[in-house]
Amino acid sequence: MELPRRERGDELLRPGEMTELRRRLRLLSRQHDLNSVIVCAFDHRTRMLPFIYADLRMVPAGVRAVGAAMVDAGFENTRIVLQQWNRRFRPSQMQLEGRLPDLFLVSSMQIHAEACTALIRDICRIDPAHRPLVIVGGPKVIYEPWDVFGIDPQDPWGADVAVTGEEFVLLSLLETLLTERRGGESLRATFLRARDGGELDSIAGLVYAQGQREGVAEQLIDTGIQRLLGDLDELPHAALSYRLLEPPSRSATLSSKPLPPERVARYSPLGSLVMTFGCKFACPYCPIPAFNQRQHRVKSGQRIAEEMTAIQREFGIRFFFGADDNFFNNHTRTMEIIETLARIRKQEANPRRRFRWASEVTVHDTLALQQHLPLIHQAGARSLWLGVEDMTATLIKKGQSVDNTSEAFRLLRSSGIHPMPMMMHHDAQPLVSRGPKPYGLLNQVKLLRKAGAVSMQVLMLVPATGSKLYSGTYTSGTVYESVGGRMVQQHMLGGNYVIASQHPQPWRKQVNILLAYAYFYNPLRLAVALIRPNTRLYLADAVWQVLGMWGLCQTVKKTFGWTLRLLFGKIRRRFKPPLNQIPMRTVEGLPADHALPEAIEIGLPRSQPEFNPVVSV
Repeated sequence: MELPRRERGDELLRPGEMTELRRRLRLLSRQHDLNSVIVCAFDHRTRMLPFIYADLRMVPAGVRAVGAAMVDAGFENTRIVLQQWNRRFRPSQMQLEGRLPDLFLVSSMQIHAEACTALIRDICRIDPAHRPLVIVGGPKVIYEPWDVFGIDPQDPWGADVAVTGEEFVLLSLLETLLTERRGGESLRATFLRARDGGELDSIAGLVYAQGQREGVAEQLIDTGIQRLLGDLDELPHAALSYRLLEPPSRSATLSSKPLPPERVARYSPLGSLVMTFGCKFACPYCPIPAFNQRQHRVKSGQRIAEEMTAIQREFGIRFFFGADDNFFNNHTRTMEIIETLARIRKQEANPRRRFRWASEVTVHDTLALQQHLPLIHQAGARSLWLGVEDMTATLIKKGQSVDNTSEAFRLLRSSGIHPMPMMMHHDAQPLVSRGPKPYGLLNQVKLLRKAGAVSMQVLMLVPATGSKLYSGTYTSGTVYESVGGRMVQQHMLGGNYVIASQHPQPWRKQVNILLAYAYFYNPLRLAVALIRPNTRLYLADAVWQVLGMWGLCQTVKKTFGWTLRLLFGKIRRRFKPPLNQIPMRTVEGLPADHALPEAIEIGLPRSQPEFNPVVSV
């Protein structure tokens, strides 16, 4: 399932290529009066630990980046709609500047795919002659682009084009369309003409339909794997996007004006910010290295500081979360950023105006940079999420061990940085273990709390699209089709539900996750946190305990019924991963880069439903 790699030496764009594309688009956009709406799909059934606060209080990096790119290109009449804040929004009823938008863009994660589908279905209620150009992207589309194209002739719906890459791919598509657009022609009509004329075939990172029968695409054309932007300083400024936010409301339509700048921090006190991309580890359950073509990409410390400072001054956001895969991945580049951030923060006389941030790192790299941790704290780092997974390295080995993890946490805590462990529960791990090694889940949670953790996440190992283990997890019969008559749905794929296990009593795995959270977040620990906090910031430990207990209540509420089904219900297993039911081909007619090997071998016809053999246990 891993995305194939481009030829070595051809993974990255030429230096300055993104900057030049942005310049050309600004010139082109002056000739076109276009407006656009960008929607972040969100399924409210996913609101549980460990993201139950940040999911509503931080504008996601994906839609924020797209919004900034649109405004930077000259499309100032752009609105960003978050379904987190506007769950009743209906694209078929939207009006922007008194008319339907020319562009309708949707970004979706896999766990929000059902909400994404509902958005596309609703926009397709508009007559095709007046419908906006529908573009869909995000993590879901990167790995499963076929899923945004309908297959039922009785219910025809679908995106016009799926973007399987980053901002450069979207902007390249817009440049081609604006160059081809004729006076008075709708952008969607231009797209259809350019698509049929082969004008889009040279833009790597697109998937679009070709041919129709009974209103459904006959095949999908995959233009290949994108080239990546190497120098992230060439990205549009992040502050541009915070001016585009749709105010939270219960309305199905859009408001007349975006959220005022002075109110942004009220709804989004956390700011998402891209600082680095890439990770040197190659964990088989993780799609990140393959997506990044084994490249490590960074912004300069000066650019990061400029964005944090500008966003804080204009919108009041003081705390940022770096959308990093492993911020400590390249020690030299990391320290260049850290030294710059520390110097700029020191220049700010008012401590309340100094930005603070958090990111994701690994135990291995934290220990390698241990002598620099005080400087990293001075640079504004207050929390670091560490992929511990399993302290004993039974699940995966990437430099962590019981002693190394405890030492890394101790060093972070002594430097004034909150260590936040991210753990994975798996079939071989018991709840409690005896002996010198802490194999048990609660044994490890206890050690992590003692070592200084003030927050924690525990997720069950599930098949991750784009990872090496993805197809094998299905073909081995590990993944469930249904439990107790309830089908496994995409919003359940985030790791909170046990939906893939060979354990004879999978309900125990579900209960183990809840017990681990309850052991870490409980009233007794809240009382201790108020008297003897586990951090130098007095109230931080107590606040995390309150948020954790609240999140645990929501998690129990949403997963309790599933636990009973695991205990009493019949489990039906899948032996085939989700496959594209519309044939996919490259421009040259070869097997598509974004199609699973199983789909290529089987050659599923469009008109036949996917067959998934199942077995009951």
